[in-house]
Amino acid sequence: MTKILVSADMEGATGVTWPADCLPGTPEWQRCRPLFTSDVNAAVAGFHDGGATEVVVNEAHMTMRNLLLEQLDDRAQLLTGRHKALSMVEGVQHGDVDGIAFVGYHTGAGDEGVLAHTYLGNSLTGVFVDGARASEGLLNALVAAEFGTPVILVTGDDRTCDDARRWAPDAVGVAVKDYVSRYAAVCRTPARTAADIRAAAAKAVALATRHAPPPPRERLVEIEFDAEHLAGSATVVPGVEQTGPRRVAYRAATMYDGIRCFKAVTTVVSAAVEEWYG
Repeated sequence: MTKILVSADMEGATGVTWPADCLPGTPEWQRCRPLFTSDVNAAVAGFHDGGATEVVVNEAHMTMRNLLLEQLDDRAQLLTGRHKALSMVEGVQHGDVDGIAFVGYHTGAGDEGVLAHTYLGNSLTGVFVDGARASEGLLNALVAAEFGTPVILVTGDDRTCDDARRWAPDAVGVAVKDYVSRYAAVCRTPARTAADIRAAAAKAVALATRHAPPPPRERLVEIEFDAEHLAGSATVVPGVEQTGPRRVAYRAATMYDGIRCFKAVTTVVSAAVEEWYG
């Protein structure tokens, strides 16, 4: 029995290069939803090709209601909707996930990459864990590791695959597009990316081996903003301290605690952003 969890984000999906492509409610988003679903379906098919017995897909983009359930591979189950304890990697905490896949991922705030950001589209200019610049992939990989679950597949642009080698060196990577700028990429066609993702997922099943969780380790999380008032706003979250004009930091006993605190910070900061001046 092999259970795979797919954390599905949209900025790194096939053909997505522009904010409207993944902004719920826009015509461009509607056009890109089938492309996003195609990437996920290819991963689901590949995992079953490789011998997986269960695949659960966790929606991880914005409203977390973007994938088209009516077009999803019947062998998958879909966890959709917001307000989940572990957000993008909800489900990994149950201790029965043998491998996790990051489909449609992207690079982090302050890095080169198509639609690069960390949780917030703007406002954050950098996130760091123990001094290392952190993408959503790194943050989520550290959480998954605490439950003994390895990252086995990463799809996104070429820079995302490069980034993944830092925090999931054994994972199989699939570039569905090549970075040109934050809002431009050389894109492969859906037929080609589906074939590439399916083949990679089949190969990745061999990496899906749950292991004993490591001992708890304290983490230092630092967040840098594009305006000083956002750093001040973040300090309303208990344990978060301002360490510079645009920077805050907090310590977390585990990355499970760390990602939950990070979510609280980004929620508070989002409410403090004003129109035009941020």
